[in-house]
Amino acid sequence: MLSFVLLALGFALLVWGADRFVEGACAAARRLGIPSVVVGLTIVAIGTSAPELSVSITAALKGANEIAVGNVIGSNLFNLLAVVGISAAIAPMEADTSLLRRDLPLSGLAAAVLLAVLTFFNGRIGRPWGLAFLAALVAYMAVLVREALSNHTEPDSAELNTPIWTIPLNLVLGLACIVLGGDLTIDGATGIARMFGLSEALIGLTIVAVGTSLPELVTSITAAVKGESGLALGNAVGSNLFNILLILGASAAICPIQVSGEILLDAAVLILATALCTLLIRRRGGVSRGLGTVMALGYAAYMGWLIVR
Repeated sequence: MLSFVLLALGFALLVWGADRFVEGACAAARRLGIPSVVVGLTIVAIGTSAPELSVSITAALKGANEIAVGNVIGSNLFNLLAVVGISAAIAPMEADTSLLRRDLPLSGLAAAVLLAVLTFFNGRIGRPWGLAFLAALVAYMAVLVREALSNHTEPDSAELNTPIWTIPLNLVLGLACIVLGGDLTIDGATGIARMFGLSEALIGLTIVAVGTSLPELVTSITAAVKGESGLALGNAVGSNLFNILLILGASAAICPIQVSGEILLDAAVLILATALCTLLIRRRGGVSRGLGTVMALGYAAYMGWLIVR
């Protein structure tokens, strides 16, 4: 019974926290004259990836490597197919040019490198590779910061009339609720899953992955409803990059990760899904309601396959 209560409370905190966090992020972007897609790829992506970071590092330290890696791969598939798909089904998304040309392909490249490392090093991600992922993240962030500075515009007078203290308040309060809500959701969902005797690998790829990605889902849906499609899509793509480069990088740098060959198949599915979605999104210049619905159904099919395999 307690697990169901924790799950409900976690959902409530996620929804409210995401609304506050998006409001603060959008206000910060408008006030600083930074494109919303850049904010989505940085501030919002880092904030909504906090639950994955906490769960994966804790799992790696405890030796639960299947959960650590499964959480990242499962979360990335959920972000790409379910978060983008459901958000676009609610409100069609237009994709920024830089996101189409750079960030989406980089997300696929990061997944491909992860699969290559797992394949050629017998399912092991050692400290050198963890540090290499972190170095790649620093370089990527440097590019985003330079882009934000070059695309800076002056804020309008109406935005300047908004009290500046409300921005950090919404960001901090929203992020705190997102992290706490994600933690409670994971505890509740994991407790329920164990009641039905699910394996650790399956929990990592499904319950924990979906639970830690709920902040991305709620945040992107909220942003899409508010007309901030750049922030919504940037959040999902940025989170996928942070999940591999930051979360797996930090986890492996702290404690080398060893996983079974079963995870390789899921990493291959992630690469295939990323390549296919990148091709379709670049061709269409965004994500329509129809494509979003197909993507969401694709994730539902993947979940069904995980359960029966």
